[in-house]
Amino acid sequence: MTRSSVQLAGVSKHFGSTPVIGEVSLGIEPGEFVVFVGPSGCGKSTLLRLIAGLEEPTSGSIHISGRDVTRTHPSKRGVAMVFQSYALYPHMSVAENMAFGLKIQKSPKHEIDARVRKAAGILQLESLLDRKPRALSGGQRQRVAIGRAIVREPDVFLFDEPLSNLDASLRGQMRVEIARLHAQLGTTMIYVTHDQVEAMTLASRIVVLNRGRIEQVGTPLELYHHPANLFVAGFLGSPGMNFLPARVIASGSAAATVGIRPEHVAIAAAGRGLAAEVALVERLGGEALAHFRVDDGGHSLVAKLSGDTVLVARDKVRLQLDASHCHFFGADGNVMKTPT
Repeated sequence: MTRSSVQLAGVSKHFGSTPVIGEVSLGIEPGEFVVFVGPSGCGKSTLLRLIAGLEEPTSGSIHISGRDVTRTHPSKRGVAMVFQSYALYPHMSVAENMAFGLKIQKSPKHEIDARVRKAAGILQLESLLDRKPRALSGGQRQRVAIGRAIVREPDVFLFDEPLSNLDASLRGQMRVEIARLHAQLGTTMIYVTHDQVEAMTLASRIVVLNRGRIEQVGTPLELYHHPANLFVAGFLGSPGMNFLPARVIASGSAAATVGIRPEHVAIAAAGRGLAAEVALVERLGGEALAHFRVDDGGHSLVAKLSGDTVLVARDKVRLQLDASHCHFFGADGNVMKTPT
């Protein structure tokens, strides 16, 4: 399998008069694992389908490894897509499902068998090759769907929310398997999810989308520690960033928003810090999420504290916000370089 770049230049998509993707330009380097993330309806799946060739752009161009594929048939783009629904043929065995695309292409039988065996080895499916999909668990079905993509030896893998049908435990296991697969194959992968935990744990770079436009692109830690605007700051992180209103005195009392992550909020010494009342404490074992009401109950704030923290609802405390980790956003929602 080769490592291929993907380039989008001014790509837009309208369904009738409704714009879904608006002038997106993006470069994906060979071998990268790029995750498109954003809320439902932000256009991330549509953007993936444009790269796959399942949708045609209204404007702009798409290049894979320097080759213009904007109007190229999906089968000629060198991509393989793994869908949310698995899309396995129920009457076929695992081996037959994995081999189906190659048979359609009239590949030689010995080559099909070799590729299926290789993919089955990578995904630990050797013992399941004779089974039908109905005899498989959800995680096994998803591995078969991935195997069907691997046998095609594509230049680019495309994943459209592949784990959303699995329970929480299986999602965690499959995340590890997909990360291991990327490390083993080194092939360019583009992955769509609405789950920011998946995005943070899998991506070499994240593309945050909102209303069909890119809000920010960067590594998971870049986006987490240096969000470009309120949308990115609020979307990434679990629990999300806290936001409090503020005034920038040096700018003529201009309106602003201060953001701070829950892990940078602590209980302050008596008589110091921000007065707050405990609303709820979520005990998660090694840590606790404490929810507070501040500013006479007008605003809320979450702190990530030690699991043995002694707090109960209606306790009155004072909170210390780590000033070195505060983010300042202007009235336009964009980050302010300094609070001046």
